Amino acid sequence: MRVLVVAATSFEVESLKSKVESKDSGLKTLDLELLTTGVGMVATAFALGRHLAIHQYDLALNLGIAGSFDRNIALGEVVEVVEDNLSELGADDGEEFLTIESMGFGESKFKSTAALSDYGSFDLKKCTAITVNTVHGHENSIKKLTGRIQPQLESMEGAAFFYACKQAGVPCLQIRAVSNYVEKRNRDAWQIGLAIKNLNSFAGELLNQIDRS
Repeated sequence: MRVLVVAATSFEVESLKSKVESKDSGLKTLDLELLTTGVGMVATAFALGRHLAIHQYDLALNLGIAGSFDRNIALGEVVEVVEDNLSELGADDGEEFLTIESMGFGESKFKSTAALSDYGSFDLKKCTAITVNTVHGHENSIKKLTGRIQPQLESMEGAAFFYACKQAGVPCLQIRAVSNYVEKRNRDAWQIGLAIKNLNSFAGELLNQIDRS
């Protein structure tokens, strides 16, 4: 089984990187490859689109950290993103936001086409997310957004990953660990190290399970 691990930055998958790139990873049936795309939806869509045009995979796995609107999700918690939305893709019409769907020009909502349950019994929350160019850090914009969409998470790549995989016909999963809550920028409250540690630990378990399935 060929699996592509996709991350925006190398530090988000640093401890997993050696396993993915090692010829002696301990995985018997998996052919693993790591693609680091760069931060943001444009970099992700381009890098992944170019890569999938010349390589074929049985599964693409997007790993990364995310901010959470949902305070019921603990900092450091690992979750499965099952739906992601390009929340900025549309037009302002006074106080109303017109989605790209409502204007008849395309789509902004994308879903995973594989599931953790396909590979074993994993107890992760299933979450909805938005993908943005500017992460939220202002009370008014956060209130306006959550009133319109009610997302649980935000990242800068997830929906672009789903889109590229959909266009290429590659089954895909998105797994993220929460590094911070979406609020006025407060670096002292961030738990990036914990999120990355938990993300890599879970990803290793997942790859081992896929290898045995």
